[in-house]
Amino acid sequence: MGKFVISTRKNGEFQFNLKATNGQVILTSEGYTTKAACLNGIESVKKNGPVEARYEKKTAANGKFHFNLKATNGQVIGSSQMYASEKTRDNGIASVMRNAPEAEVVEVTE
Repeated sequence: MGKFVISTRKNGEFQFNLKATNGQVILTSEGYTTKAACLNGIESVKKNGPVEARYEKKTAANGKFHFNLKATNGQVIGSSQMYASEKTRDNGIASVMRNAPEAEVVEVTE
């Protein structure tokens, strides 16, 4: 089972990473000014993650592939890493769809 890991950025903002069972980061959030807003972002990923239509598949200028997960209002709630192929990007989307709904939430302090 995957997990959401909440951390604090150097600027004091909160962010989360969704990690797959193997520990690989499959989705990263924007920065949030409060932990409550970060937790709301996680809930949005849990709700929207299983919905294939919420994924925006993209190709970067360097030819690498990535995706954004969007909420029902169109706001980006998480972004992927860069992938070498469309197939590996699509595998990343499938991993978010599979892991997000039941992922536990943990907080790291640095």
